[in-house]
Amino acid sequence: MSAYPAYVMGTLCIVGGLTGFARTRSIPSLVAGVGVGVLYLYSADTIRKGTSGGLETALGASALLLLSSAPRAAKGPVPAILTATSAITGLYYGKTVLALRQ
Repeated sequence: MSAYPAYVMGTLCIVGGLTGFARTRSIPSLVAGVGVGVLYLYSADTIRKGTSGGLETALGASALLLLSSAPRAAKGPVPAILTATSAITGLYYGKTVLALRQ
């Protein structure tokens, strides 16, 4: 199990939220991007330290991002990339959580 996908997703979400705000003054982009990014970074730190709850938090952040970006996936490249990366990260952490529980 690796914390790297969560670190990458957290950084991308925060940068994306800040970029969306800078380009369009979109408060929802800022709040959602930074909020989900912080969840990913928290989970990555928790996974790295080996404490409980990190994998589940990363899986939850992936599900949250997937559910919020999937309806907009056809509207352009950014929502499509968000949908794809959150699905891949969610599958990774979902598979990891299932493997540890068996």
